[in-house]
Amino acid sequence: MPWNRRRFLQMTAGAGAASCLQSAPSPAAEPPSGPQVSMESLEKAAARPILKRETIGSSVIIDRIELLRRGRDYLVHVRSKDGAEGVSVTNGRDYLHPILNRLVIPYFRGKDARELEEHLFQVYRHQDNYKLQGLALWCPVAWVEFALLDMLGRIAGKAMGELLGGVVRREVPFYVASGRRDSTPEQEADYLLRLVAQSGAKAVKFRVGGRMSRNADASPGRTEKLIPLARKRLGERIDIHADANSSYDPPKAIEVGRMLEEIKAVYLEEPCPFDHLEDTKRVADALTIPVAGGEQEYSQWRFRWTIHNRGVDIVQPDLHYYGGMIRSVRVARMAAMAAMPTTVHISGGFGFVYMLQFASCTPDIGRYQEYKEEIEQYRDWFDPPLAIKDGALVVPAGPGVGIANIRELLKDAKRVV
Repeated sequence: MPWNRRRFLQMTAGAGAASCLQSAPSPAAEPPSGPQVSMESLEKAAARPILKRETIGSSVIIDRIELLRRGRDYLVHVRSKDGAEGVSVTNGRDYLHPILNRLVIPYFRGKDARELEEHLFQVYRHQDNYKLQGLALWCPVAWVEFALLDMLGRIAGKAMGELLGGVVRREVPFYVASGRRDSTPEQEADYLLRLVAQSGAKAVKFRVGGRMSRNADASPGRTEKLIPLARKRLGERIDIHADANSSYDPPKAIEVGRMLEEIKAVYLEEPCPFDHLEDTKRVADALTIPVAGGEQEYSQWRFRWTIHNRGVDIVQPDLHYYGGMIRSVRVARMAAMAAMPTTVHISGGFGFVYMLQFASCTPDIGRYQEYKEEIEQYRDWFDPPLAIKDGALVVPAGPGVGIANIRELLKDAKRVV
C-alpha cells in the first residue's frame, strides 16, 4: 500500500504510543485532517514537568563546567560539588565556543542541576542571551544540558531516556542519508545502494533541489531523473525519503512532491524556505505524501503554531539547534496531542547517540530515524559497543547517555578557553 499523507494521518490519529509501526487501516474516501487541538492545550502539554527529579535524590550543585578537546571531538565536562561527573559531545561548531564560555557556562555554575528545566529559561534571560536566539544560543545550551543529564543519569543509575519520561523502546529503525548534491543521478543511486549494503538499512534519504535555491536544481534535471531512478535501482522494499533543504516555492514543491508520491516515498522534508511557515503548510495541504520540517526552528511558539495549524505532518526539532532534550520533549508532547510524530533532526556525529536516547522515551517517533557512518567512530565508547540489529540501532543501556568510562575518555583531553 502506498505511504501517503492520508494513510499517515490515519495511522497517527489516536495511535500515540503505538507510533507509525502498526498496520494501516483501509484508505478513507477523504483524508482526515487530524485532531484539532487548541493553542492553550498545546501550551499546557509543553509546560508539564519532564525531568524525573525523584530518581535523583538530594541537591546536585554544579561546581565546574569546562570545554575540552579530544582529537577532533569537543567535549563539555561537568562536575558537581560532590564529585559526580557528566560529559557531552558537541556538534563541532567551534565558532560558538565564546558564547558557551562567556554567556552560558557562567550562568550554570553554583546552580542545582535538578532544576534544569527552570535553568533552560533562566539562561535564556541571562545577560540578554535571548537576543542570540537561534543556533548561536541553543547549541551551547544543548551541550551543557546533555552533560548535566548525563551526570544526573549517572547519579540516579538511569539512562537519559528514563529521566525524561521512561523508556518505551530499545531499538530504533533507521535510514541512511546522503548529504550530496554534487553527484549525477546515476552516481547517487550507486552511492545509496552502497550505503544500504554497508549498514543493513531498510530506508534511505537523498537530497532534491539545490538548497535554498529559489527552484534551481543542483544540476539541470537532476531531481526529475533521480527520483524515479532511485526507486528503480533500490527496488520496492527500500523506503525513500527526500530532503529539499528549503529549495522551492509551493508550486515547484508540489510538483516535486507529486513525483515522490509516484514512487511511494515516506516523506518530503523542508520543501520551502524553513521560516516560511505558510508556504510549507500550502504544500502539506496539497500533497498526499507527508511533509516534514522543523530542523531550523528555535521557537516553541512557532512549533506550537505549526502543530496547531498542521503546517507539517512530522515535526523535526534538531536536538542541538533547538537547545537540547528537554525542549525537544516539549515539542514532542505538543505533537503527540495532534497525533503527529516527532522525528528529530541530527547534527554532529555523536548526535546519533542523543537521537537514540530521545527516541527511547518518545512514544511516536515515526517510521525511521537518521543514521550516518560517522557513528562508527563512537561504537567502542559504550559497553557493549553500539550495535545494529536488523536495520535498527540499539539504544545504549548504561546510565546517562551510556558512555562506559568518562575518566578514560577525558584522559588526554585539553581545556579550550
